[in-house]
Amino acid sequence: MKKLLAFFCLLLALIWIPATALSAKPVKIEVLYMNHGPLQPTLQEIRTLFAQYAKKITVSWHDVDSEDGERFMAKKGIRGHIPLVVWLDDRVKFQVDGKEIIFAGFPTGSGPAFFQGKWTMGDLRKILEQLTAKS
Repeated sequence: MKKLLAFFCLLLALIWIPATALSAKPVKIEVLYMNHGPLQPTLQEIRTLFAQYAKKITVSWHDVDSEDGERFMAKKGIRGHIPLVVWLDDRVKFQVDGKEIIFAGFPTGSGPAFFQGKWTMGDLRKILEQLTAKS
């Protein structure tokens, strides 16, 4: 009986250890944002979307108007007035449905027209699905 138990424990360890070692690391997401009124609905939508991937992503939020945000902008080489930039595994540029998407500015159809990017929450969801499929 002791040999059977020892064998079972060994077998379990041989299966469990490689499975945990091979599991993909979480997708690293960094969000640079302006904590201003017009962007609040977009930020809430992004938070809600990210919550659906909680175990597969890690998110860092950087407020442009904070010291952390200023350091982060300098590190990323960002200058000027930009309301929102989302990096996923250190990238902002992706291909979605055959078009190039850059996750910067307000999503299409929200916020001031001159700060709108050419991306949607659906585009962000598609990229999250692709990136977390490995996790």
